[in-house]
Amino acid sequence: MPVNFPIDKFHFRSNSVLEGLPAEELEYLESKFIPHKYKRGQNIFVEGTFPNGIYYLNKGKVKKYKADQEGKQQIIYVCNEGELFGYPALLCGESYPDSAAALEESFVSFLPQKDFFTLLDHSPELSRKLLVNLSHEFGVLINSIAAFAHKSVRERLALSLLILKDKYKIKGQENTPVEIVLPREDLANIIGVALETLVRLLHSFKDEGLIETEGRKIRILNLKGLVKVANFY
Repeated sequence: MPVNFPIDKFHFRSNSVLEGLPAEELEYLESKFIPHKYKRGQNIFVEGTFPNGIYYLNKGKVKKYKADQEGKQQIIYVCNEGELFGYPALLCGESYPDSAAALEESFVSFLPQKDFFTLLDHSPELSRKLLVNLSHEFGVLINSIAAFAHKSVRERLALSLLILKDKYKIKGQENTPVEIVLPREDLANIIGVALETLVRLLHSFKDEGLIETEGRKIRILNLKGLVKVANFY
């Protein structure tokens, strides 16, 4: 991101867990991964159930969310390609504290619990990386809670668009405008507002020249302006 915005404070960085592992450990993982394809909106795991493995996102986007008794979702985090997810609950032996579902057609690899712990028992490097990443994820959640608790709806939308822009960028195409392709309902569930409020805010951002929209696509036109609205300098 070409402006002074602390994007790292809002990303789990779980893609770094597998980076730098010995070749034989990566080969072991690849041999044990079970590939799955998920349609948009399809649940991968559900809050309250117990894990029996971990997940690696090969392609697509996955939302982690909480749902209330009426089914209203609050999206906590969006997983990007290359990220591991679902492992904190497995490590602590507890049920999932949230749910995960595909935001778009996604390809996910599943690593069974037995194979995960077999590798973990023989890999000090993987243990270290998981510990570092869990600590970082805790910091990300604290930053997100603090930011969203004290910011206005307008600021929350600007912040969410900045985070999503980094999620939807394409490697090797840094000069190509990023298209955030996300159902309006999901975006509303990220910032925690009614759909009507979100639509009104997006129109306001368009009028100010901050973004442009085409169907479900959102393109950021004025990055510095969006950072200013998000109240990050």
